[in-house]
Amino acid sequence: MSLDLARMVSEHETLGDAVRTLTAVAPEVVAYACTSGSFVGGVVGERATCEAMSRAGAVPALTTSGALLEALVELDVRRVALVTPYTVSVTRALENYVARAGVTVTGCAYMGLTRHIWKVTYREVVDMARRAAVRGRLGAADALFLSCTNLPTYDVIPQLEAELRIPVISANQVTMWAALRRLGTRAVGPYQALIDESARSGTVLPGQASGSVLPEVADVSEEKQQEGWT
Repeated sequence: MSLDLARMVSEHETLGDAVRTLTAVAPEVVAYACTSGSFVGGVVGERATCEAMSRAGAVPALTTSGALLEALVELDVRRVALVTPYTVSVTRALENYVARAGVTVTGCAYMGLTRHIWKVTYREVVDMARRAAVRGRLGAADALFLSCTNLPTYDVIPQLEAELRIPVISANQVTMWAALRRLGTRAVGPYQALIDESARSGTVLPGQASGSVLPEVADVSEEKQQEGWT
């Protein structure tokens, strides 16, 4: 993903056409599930994107990046660490987006990819998360965000929370969490701080003792990753 591509896929005319196509099934909410495409224009640009989508479909609309900010508020996060598959320029745009919302970025790990993001393994995601969460000169992070809806992340959230002892949120997770909130319902899932308040303090998986290490994360075949993360 490059900055130019992120801007192209977030053009209001393109999004409006997509939303109007979806109105055939009468959705109650529409979500633009692209992180970079929704933060590349900054906080103001994200709001304008939501407004353009709402006008096109006459339904509530949200974006992944807007959902990220909602999740940070929900978890009372003031300092966040970031993991992205992006190039350095796109990653910096995410850092600026978060900073403009009043949240300090304490650490960041990025992969520099422009394609085949869905091929990244869970083990690579875990390694990047560990690096991003290392305490730096800006202090420890209150939470970790795994960016990009095309990056395989969801299944490692509970395990990362157990090791890092902070909430771990991902692009797909926050998008669906925010969409369900618009519908007046809740997302469900065990041991995820965002959707389980009991997991918001020193998250530990059942059977894990304090100080235990992250369980081994098995790599998932390309076929299965493609099925779930295209």
